[in-house]
Amino acid sequence: MKLKSNAFFLLLASLLLVTATGWIALPSAGLTWNTTTPAPKVQRYLYVVTPGVRNYLGYGGHGIQVFDIDNNHRFVKFIKTGGFSKDGKPSNVKGVDVSLATNCLYISTLEALQCIDLTTEKILWEKQYEGGVDRISISPDGQTIYMPSLEKEFWTVVNAKTGTVIKKIITNSGAHNTIYGPDGNFVYLAGLKSTMLNVADAKTHTVVKKVGPFGADIRPFTINGAQTLVYVNVNGLLGFEVGDLVSGKFLHRVVVEGFNIGEVKRHGCPSHGIGMTPDEKEIWLCDGANNRLHVFDNTVMPPVQKTSILVKDMPGWITFSLDGKYAYPSTGDVIDVKTRKIVASLEDQQYNDVQSEKMVEIHFAGNRAVAAGDQFGLGQVKHSAKN
Repeated sequence: MKLKSNAFFLLLASLLLVTATGWIALPSAGLTWNTTTPAPKVQRYLYVVTPGVRNYLGYGGHGIQVFDIDNNHRFVKFIKTGGFSKDGKPSNVKGVDVSLATNCLYISTLEALQCIDLTTEKILWEKQYEGGVDRISISPDGQTIYMPSLEKEFWTVVNAKTGTVIKKIITNSGAHNTIYGPDGNFVYLAGLKSTMLNVADAKTHTVVKKVGPFGADIRPFTINGAQTLVYVNVNGLLGFEVGDLVSGKFLHRVVVEGFNIGEVKRHGCPSHGIGMTPDEKEIWLCDGANNRLHVFDNTVMPPVQKTSILVKDMPGWITFSLDGKYAYPSTGDVIDVKTRKIVASLEDQQYNDVQSEKMVEIHFAGNRAVAAGDQFGLGQVKHSAKN
């Protein structure tokens, strides 16, 4: 009886050991259990930086509003940021980007660039630069930032980890919007005082090509993943123009049909904001006067207008989720790309509307960023389609 009792307790202890350790080896039986801890679930969040519509605090206050993409874009948390002007008031946010290499979020304001650790959510550094800072872009390897001055003569190239200046690139074009090419070889520099798009070599940090001229000074723009085509907004046009990044030539002018150019509240041009779905099949265009997004078929050239979507306020920017399921105009509307329906509206913890022209998608595994989208609505097809 005592032997049976000891055997029972030995078996019970073994079961408890298996429960505690998960996977354990039993050589005599030829069986093994894996002791590896399962990988953490990837969480997908939308980071919306405010004030991202001029300095208007009524569109989300001052800081970062974080939303859960997989939970109907519900509010998750609010992160405090820097970015104050000399009078102590929150400054206009001009751009946002992410470096997976440094695990940091970067926010440009009128005066400065701030670096925020994505794990601790603490500001690591905030530096002011000559000429101010406009919409930044970070290299694919996360090491280098191209930083336009505030509509002045030059771009400043800085080290993403330290903020140290590497070089200044003078274009005399009214530095404004910047896109680092997805292959890391070229950076596209659009000034709002020039009809030409400057292309910089990312190794030498010198301008090696110009694209255009376009019909008027360049405003927001986007490129395809193969870096062969650029789609630009220009002053005075309800629509967009297309250029060839390889030859440097102007290709097409596309005008929105069925809508009139009207007065806009901001930016001074009819279309301020253009993005491409990640599969590059569609171009989505902002219409500031008519509070609409116009959708174009991009499988043909020039692209052909398909439909229009009414949004709740003036759209001044647009980007897309990494999987291409959602469109994110600056109005805070969340649009299902396939159905064209508004499926959610970004709201803070007090259920106030959140709007911003500066937002980016970030994926986390545990407490570290493992993937990030972009603020520009760039194409993600890395090879050119064969004719």
